[in-house]
Amino acid sequence: MVDIDVAFCVMGCSEIENRIEEALRLIGCPHHLKASQIEVLDFKAIFPVVQWLVNRVRTLQDDDRDHENQQELGLDVMNKIKLLRERIDKEGANIVVQKLIPLLGSLKNLEMQESEFQSNCNVKRSELQADVIELEGRIASDWDGKIPSDSLNHSLVEYLEELHAAKKELAARCRAIIAVKRQLDDVPSQSELIQYERRFSELYVHIQKKHRQTRKNYGTYNALLEIKELMLKETSLLNSISSQFQEAITNADGRKKLIDSMEGIVKTIQQKQEKVQLGFQEEQKVCDALKQRNAAASAEQRRCYTLLKAFQEECAKNEKLRCQSST
Repeated sequence: MVDIDVAFCVMGCSEIENRIEEALRLIGCPHHLKASQIEVLDFKAIFPVVQWLVNRVRTLQDDDRDHENQQELGLDVMNKIKLLRERIDKEGANIVVQKLIPLLGSLKNLEMQESEFQSNCNVKRSELQADVIELEGRIASDWDGKIPSDSLNHSLVEYLEELHAAKKELAARCRAIIAVKRQLDDVPSQSELIQYERRFSELYVHIQKKHRQTRKNYGTYNALLEIKELMLKETSLLNSISSQFQEAITNADGRKKLIDSMEGIVKTIQQKQEKVQLGFQEEQKVCDALKQRNAAASAEQRRCYTLLKAFQEECAKNEKLRCQSST
């Protein structure tokens, strides 16, 4: 500021006005301002110039902001693309891409070979047509009445063999190109892979549901079979007690034998009850563990669905940005 103030103090007023006029002309001001108008402070002439300068400054500031926003947007897009590549590598889609890259290279090579082969065929066809025209001219001129039929037949046979070989080579190249295109069509796209994954998940859930239902049916069947056995034993026991009851009442030994038998039956029932109780406790522990695993699996499933949704959104954004960049 000190140097500028000293410079302005050294320059005279007329020189300052002339430099202002020259500076406005250099920056392309549409309003013509003279030094005399600056000197007398002509408002009508100075105001449009000041207004244009303010608008010019605002425009430059807006351009700077747009440039900064574009740089930030570009950095954001690059970060998103980097994250998408990392997710693709984690999901295993890189394997499919690695398989697809050599196939695309092979397709490009085959297409280049096909174009070269077609160009060679076109050159040969042109040569053959020129030879045919030349032969027709020779036949028409009759070569002093003598037609070289042997030479014509020999040339015709050679040309036909070359044409047949070229057709075979072209057919082989076409078959190779069709095979490569078929391999490319067999490689599933990203949307198809996502759909396959979803269908496999649904099939896995359905199989698990059927498996649980089958285990439940087997458990019910085993429980009913055990109840049936217990009821048969109970019926047999009641029939035995009923047949021995009258004899046990009339005889002291019979009563003692009946009491011992009943005590043995009670002990057996208690042991059976304890066994059933232990089995119930074990089943309860298994049930609690399965509940915990189910809760953890549900949380993991929700997380996977959230990640899948975010991945699909990022894929859509990436595809949109790719279309915009290609256009």
